[in-house]
Amino acid sequence: MRILIVEDDLLLGDALQAGLRHLGFAPDWVRDGIAARAALAAEPYAAVVLDLGLPRISGLDLLQKLRAEKNPVPVLILTARDAKRDKLSGFETGADDYVVKPVDLEELAARLRALIRRGSGRATPRIVCGDVEFDPGARRVWLKGETVELSPHELAVAEALMSNAGRVLSRAQLEAALYGWAEGAESNTVEVNVHHLRRKLYPEVIKTVRGVGYRIDRR
Repeated sequence: MRILIVEDDLLLGDALQAGLRHLGFAPDWVRDGIAARAALAAEPYAAVVLDLGLPRISGLDLLQKLRAEKNPVPVLILTARDAKRDKLSGFETGADDYVVKPVDLEELAARLRALIRRGSGRATPRIVCGDVEFDPGARRVWLKGETVELSPHELAVAEALMSNAGRVLSRAQLEAALYGWAEGAESNTVEVNVHHLRRKLYPEVIKTVRGVGYRIDRR
């Protein structure tokens, strides 16, 4: 899942990006409000981790602009500000969650997945498409109840397709789910991972829409 981290602290931003990548996200990281505005205008992110004390545009002002523009992207505020008035201001401006630093990375990842899940209308953490079941938090996949071992990139492609069951995703959209800005995509990465998923699950689970992309059906 492609997410945006907006954090001006160099050490914390680097740690958040590395940690969330390890936990299955494709995170991009910017260090000020202007850069965040540009990134959000250019990319469709699944969620945003937003610091409040940002240079150029404050986190609260950035959030206010997003909501004024009717941008529904889930926003988790991550800040050192723990006063009740700051929390209330964050929620009233449009934040979906508010976490006070320091934070455990696994808890942060769980909160992000919950926000993304609610945003997509899913009631339960697991995603089910026919005989295939996927647990984003545990990073595990089952086929007819049997565990299937997938690589991190195969998991990312499976998650993107299953989270958008019934929709066709282009190669560019799948690459966005696989990589943040810090990683370079190889020319055939998507095709290779789709091939592996078909072999490990079953050939018909992922359908090719010629000239457009790939799709997993809900059933």
